[in-house]
Amino acid sequence: MNGEKALIIHQLHKTYAGDVIALKQVDLEVEKGDFFALLGPNGAGKSTLIGILSSLVNKTSGQVHVFGHDIDKHPAAVRKMIGLVPQEFNFNVFESVANIVMTSAGYHGIKRSVAAERTERYLKLLDLWDKRSAAARTLSGGMKRRLMIARALVHEPGLLILDEPTAGVDIEIRRSMWDFLRKLNEEEGKTIILTTHYLEEAESLCRNVAVINHGEIIEQGSVARLLSRAMTQTFVFDIEQPAKATGHQALGDGIQLKFMDDQLEAEIPTGVPLDSVLDFLRKENIQVNSMRAKSNRLETFFLQLVDQD
Repeated sequence: MNGEKALIIHQLHKTYAGDVIALKQVDLEVEKGDFFALLGPNGAGKSTLIGILSSLVNKTSGQVHVFGHDIDKHPAAVRKMIGLVPQEFNFNVFESVANIVMTSAGYHGIKRSVAAERTERYLKLLDLWDKRSAAARTLSGGMKRRLMIARALVHEPGLLILDEPTAGVDIEIRRSMWDFLRKLNEEEGKTIILTTHYLEEAESLCRNVAVINHGEIIEQGSVARLLSRAMTQTFVFDIEQPAKATGHQALGDGIQLKFMDDQLEAEIPTGVPLDSVLDFLRKENIQVNSMRAKSNRLETFFLQLVDQD
């Protein structure tokens, strides 16, 4: 990132019919080359914000600039700079995979020869080249998601917006899509804005994040900084439970233990090392078979923010 802004939103407001306020004076900036997460519960305003950026929704007031271009003054230029991967499949399911990507290229005025080269490139990168002649309806859910990414990239936009891109896909496909998006961001410098309900996805992929709730940005900053403010993290231990270890127990430094059959949950405040719990387990001769985080730290912090808002 070089300090250039891919996106500047200033005092963005949207009111729908019936005086339903979707966005309330939103201010947001995304650096060129960033991998940025936009998080929020259902109905928070994420879809409205994305709709405005992609010219699918008209704003009520405020300003939006994409790579320095005002969406009101230069709408055609902005559309070329943005690639959108929506939540819902919105292509002709009876059309072939290659034609869907080629048609999108044509919509952006790309010459057919160039469009064919790019279609081949992105379908190969997304492991869809072997399916190029197949009707889209024959694809699995994960393949359809990847097809929408290829379609969004064929005009090679500077800003890629992904709205729940891995919803409904299995873990293996999700991880492969993560790898592709990381390379796209790190090796090609593509600016990416991601909305997701899989908060481990945002923690794994993104450098910066904004949390929106009730149409307002309630928190934003680097993922690392926000995670440092998460108050607690919960770990789950699979144990060989001794009879005396039951119910709840408090350790020092605010650590809370909860025994449940063959599991132990340890709620640990941020900044407190796990050593106290491990020392307790050794002292009590409690055998640990495995350990994992109950929820990722970003999810914990997100829930804390939304509950407080």
